[in-house]
Amino acid sequence: MTNEEKFKELRKEYERGVLEEASVKPCPIAQFREWFDLACAQPGEAEANACAVATVGSDLRPSVRMVLLKSLDERGFVFFTNYDSLKGRQISENGFGAMLFYWASLERQVRIEGAFEFVSAAESDSYFASRPRGSQIAAAASTQSRAAASRAEIERAWAELESTSAGGVIQRPANWGGYRLIPESVEFWQGRESRLHDRIRFKRSSAGGWTVERLWP
Repeated sequence: MTNEEKFKELRKEYERGVLEEASVKPCPIAQFREWFDLACAQPGEAEANACAVATVGSDLRPSVRMVLLKSLDERGFVFFTNYDSLKGRQISENGFGAMLFYWASLERQVRIEGAFEFVSAAESDSYFASRPRGSQIAAAASTQSRAAASRAEIERAWAELESTSAGGVIQRPANWGGYRLIPESVEFWQGRESRLHDRIRFKRSSAGGWTVERLWP
């Protein structure tokens, strides 16, 4: 069987649930928390907080990568990274982006669009301090997204910092911290049979509240 034939054969019906306007929470953050908690309880979802983050720089060329959601409140969705990475540079050039969660075991996805902001230094310090020491060293030693001569060069930089720190506290680098995606649109997608998927979108209104609408699949 060719790859093209395999692609055509890969098909399943979605029948794990439904999504009705009457059942969604009045706030998308509350609705997300409900779905997220269910995803965390699924044995097949090892990292329910994994999400794709899409950014676009001044050259208008999009870029997307997987990150881990590390904080959520009424203000938005938070992840941490190197500010000098590709995503960080693109966010500095164009402050808008998108985030996508996909939970295959529940046949659900959540799409979030909005603007990025830096989290406070205190929030970044707190999260950095909670990371395993090896991850702290990796963050401090990395020139993320830059070309490396070899894997050995990367491992050497980590080992040198681990050695010079002599077991002491690893300080959060000034160019490493959190971004918050402030939601302007949040879409909840539930797979349905015959591809008649349920799509319920929250859009932030000019008054600061949310309007809810159903989208065609």
